[in-house]
Amino acid sequence: MLITPGKILAGIESPEDIKKLDQAQLVQLCDELRHFIIDNVSVYGGHFGASLGVVELTVALHYVLNTPSDQLIWDVGHQAYGHKILTGRRDQFHSNRMYKGLSGFPKRKESEYDTFGVGHSSTSISAALGMAAASKYLNIEDKQHVAVIGDGALTGGMAFEGLNHAGVSDTNILIILNDNCMAIDPNVGALKDYLTDITTSKTYNKFKDEVWNMLGKLSMFGKSAQEIVSKVENGIKATLLSQSNLFESLNLRYFGPVDGHDVNHLVSVLNDLKNIKGPKILHCITTKGKGYAPAEKGNATTWHAPGTFDKITGEIYKKVYNVPQAPKYQDVFGHTIVELAKANNKIMGITPAMPSGSSLNIMMKEMPERAFDVGIAEQHAVTFSAGLATQGLIPFCNIYSTFMQRAYDQVIHDVCIQNLPVNFFLDRAGFSGADGPTHHGAYDLAFFRCLPNMVVAAPMNEAELRNLMFTAQLPREAQAFSIRYPRGQGVMPEWRTPMEEIKIGTGRKIRSGNELAILTIGHIGNYAVEVCERLAKQNIDVAHYDMRFVKPLDEAMLHEIFSTYRKVITIEDGCVQGGFGSAVLEFMADNLYSAEVKRLGIPDRIVEHGEQYELHHECGFDPEGIEKAVIGMLEHA
Repeated sequence: MLITPGKILAGIESPEDIKKLDQAQLVQLCDELRHFIIDNVSVYGGHFGASLGVVELTVALHYVLNTPSDQLIWDVGHQAYGHKILTGRRDQFHSNRMYKGLSGFPKRKESEYDTFGVGHSSTSISAALGMAAASKYLNIEDKQHVAVIGDGALTGGMAFEGLNHAGVSDTNILIILNDNCMAIDPNVGALKDYLTDITTSKTYNKFKDEVWNMLGKLSMFGKSAQEIVSKVENGIKATLLSQSNLFESLNLRYFGPVDGHDVNHLVSVLNDLKNIKGPKILHCITTKGKGYAPAEKGNATTWHAPGTFDKITGEIYKKVYNVPQAPKYQDVFGHTIVELAKANNKIMGITPAMPSGSSLNIMMKEMPERAFDVGIAEQHAVTFSAGLATQGLIPFCNIYSTFMQRAYDQVIHDVCIQNLPVNFFLDRAGFSGADGPTHHGAYDLAFFRCLPNMVVAAPMNEAELRNLMFTAQLPREAQAFSIRYPRGQGVMPEWRTPMEEIKIGTGRKIRSGNELAILTIGHIGNYAVEVCERLAKQNIDVAHYDMRFVKPLDEAMLHEIFSTYRKVITIEDGCVQGGFGSAVLEFMADNLYSAEVKRLGIPDRIVEHGEQYELHHECGFDPEGIEKAVIGMLEHA
């Protein structure tokens, strides 16, 4: 079903069409754009609140800037739906986040208007600054470079690195701070309090209004604008610094705060800022979910990506099942860490800005003094956890697999080299689904198994996750412990099983067989269970081993396997280069075994977005692909 756009929006095929409008028509365009987003997301799902909050800013930017020549970067991309609709993708927008459809994030190969691919936060300032530096080097003076960054993304350390460099760069960069006090969950930390203070300061805002009244007249002075700004520069700095302005301290000209929902004022402000050279920041105050009452007044975390819903009543549709369903792995983690922490007062929970996504919010509610949301700061989360470990505490650091990539140096330097017993829980391992390649957890098995002083494990079901969590909090040789699990549901409706220790480096035989052995790691092993049962009905006798650990491998079990079978298939929901299958091949070579081994997993290419089962099928390790691989090997003499 295609959603019909409003009269003005229907005529917008590119930003050039926006420029043809009278400025008075921009309010109506914003209204139509907002309703088009609501109509589409209510039916097809997707991220919601963030894009509604920047509708006016999106329209104003494309009205004032000369995109795509002017470079516009959205950080992280949850807020870019309006941008996509206005840049030639309106009629395809219904396919957003669907298999083979539009990406949910800006993507360079999707559109020339997507100047930089984003998915991990806090990257926009660095990227825009690189573009601005390139323009300066190439003597391109009239090009604008704009980074739109949310206040949530500003909690990431990389954003501060970019700010620090931008202040001394003498480049033409504009940083727009979209301040709505929210990331996916409410923002935390001193920066949130600072932005609140600067927004509500009466003294500051009185002076700000006077400055804006002056800057609003800049256009009539033409080339004299720079001279006027320079004359009030000392006064601006003196007053703003008296208000402890962080951004001015970093040598960034600070403008704002301004109403991010007044499109005509935004147009006026942006036109003026185009004439002010050098690094600058515009502080916009917005409301996440603006224009849709249930999102504005309701739980902002829920309305970040609500799924499908009734746009009239605001009722979010939930699937109703006639039989008990297995819980999500992250919920099993959230409840189990609380259960363990009640029995072990040394356990501490840590997550970088994903308390609801990881379900650490359960512990934060019951034990707020023992659970930490550190903001979008994965590097800090890891080293903070290492610091806890040096004092004899037991950190359970929960980071999505894809975001753990951002803290790899800290894992090596601050945890493994120092041989500290930090426990890492890698949520969203394997294919993440509709979020696509920026969020797939494809590489953790490979990049963790090569590290000394690191245990690498993956549970096949909820009971195994609980047992691994129980094992992780027991006294052990001082080494890190990584436990990965996928996004979504497990397989055990009755999952609250008694917990028991799993000896590190031991696997388990799921099924005996004579013709071929399937070796699996993690949840993907449930596909193998299904395939083995299906093959048994065809009188094909296949063994299945759940290895549980990639490092250390269960060498006794592998000796048994390679002494028994000449055909082996390994299956993992991770990259085949350097992953679990590679570890098995290394064991085989090191021990001089000879066997035919086929590895199934994520291939050596970027896999796009789609439902998990669609991507498993594409890569050949869904049940159909596994069965095909088994039969193919057995038919091969």
